[in-house]
Amino acid sequence: MALREGLIDVRPLRGSRPFRDLWVGSSLASIGRQIAVVAVLQQVWELTRSPLWTGAIGLATGVPMLVLGLVGGSLADAVDRRSLVRAATGGQALAALGLMAQAAAGARSVPLLLALVAAESGCAALGAPARRTFPVRLLPSDQVAAGLVLQSVAFQASLLIGPAVAGLVLARWGHPAAYAVQALATAASLVAVIRLPAVPVRRGEDQRPAGEERRGPLPGGWRIVLRHPLLWGSFGVDLAATVLAMPVATFPMVNELRFGGDPRTLGLFLSAIAVGGLGAGLFSGTVTRLRRRAAVQLVAAAAWGLALAGFGLAGPLWLALSCLAAAGAADTVAVITRGALIQVETPDRFRGRVSSVEHVIGVAGPEIGNFRGGLLASATSAPLALLAGGLAAAAAVVSVGLLNPALRRHRTQVGQ
Repeated sequence: MALREGLIDVRPLRGSRPFRDLWVGSSLASIGRQIAVVAVLQQVWELTRSPLWTGAIGLATGVPMLVLGLVGGSLADAVDRRSLVRAATGGQALAALGLMAQAAAGARSVPLLLALVAAESGCAALGAPARRTFPVRLLPSDQVAAGLVLQSVAFQASLLIGPAVAGLVLARWGHPAAYAVQALATAASLVAVIRLPAVPVRRGEDQRPAGEERRGPLPGGWRIVLRHPLLWGSFGVDLAATVLAMPVATFPMVNELRFGGDPRTLGLFLSAIAVGGLGAGLFSGTVTRLRRRAAVQLVAAAAWGLALAGFGLAGPLWLALSCLAAAGAADTVAVITRGALIQVETPDRFRGRVSSVEHVIGVAGPEIGNFRGGLLASATSAPLALLAGGLAAAAAVVSVGLLNPALRRHRTQVGQ
């Protein structure tokens, strides 16, 4: 019984058909998105042979997410969330068809390609905050954390499966086929959303956070977060972990310095993080049943920083990969506990706007962290950047815990 409880909790898939449909559709869409990421990267490189243009893919993806993510949060608290996600997913499917069409027509316009990428990213950003609110509305409160684990495991699996499938499809059938797979996967996600029950905002009760005035206009997401210690503490932990210790930008430098620049080793770095995340998700049953989720997030985020500091010091490849796998596992635990805490503790009336803040932090934090890591590594060295960043992240997480007793001492109520 103890072993069974330690494994991933699949009750949300067994007990909720709407959540099961959503999970299957989202999983397929995530794999399709990873296939498209590889296809876009290869197509831009073939057209330009310029790292500047391949870097522009990040701008085409990130800017719409940052701008429209906050807009999506406001919309999620104003309209039926299922309808919003339907429209956003339909827009993503149309953008995927556009990518397929331009590739099939042999178009050689990089601006057109990036415009379609930006359109797909913008539609995803508009629907992302509303999507984040679905598990807490579709599942009993004591299964929300388990639902978030299942979503995290599916995402980690897509990071492993998607690029491998993309390589096979691109090698045999080319770019149009890769974008066609993405379009089909997105269409499957759209069907799953259409089958969901209506998810209107609950307006029958005053759900303002403590300290919020009962009169005047409803606050924006950032204002809500800053007035709620559990929320700003949890988001602060996430920012500390990603901004100060995100390691991906240093991977090529570490690979060149210690492992001869072998591209297969570089791929193993990314795979090790995903494998660690998958392992943590598959054995997450104990974590999702814990009441002190905030304390678990603090410990996991600090462990993430320390594991990456260890990666900066690691000499043998086995030790380096072990540190990255540990970091991936710690990150998954931190994401699970943070997501459950935020979704359960945020009143439904504000859940869309708070979810938009979570989305923006989730997008911006890693990008800023990678920039910081690359900048510090270029000024010093990659191992030093990893060591300093990992230790700084762990120290910052501990500081947030010390400064925020509400977060440190929080216990989820029985039944949540």
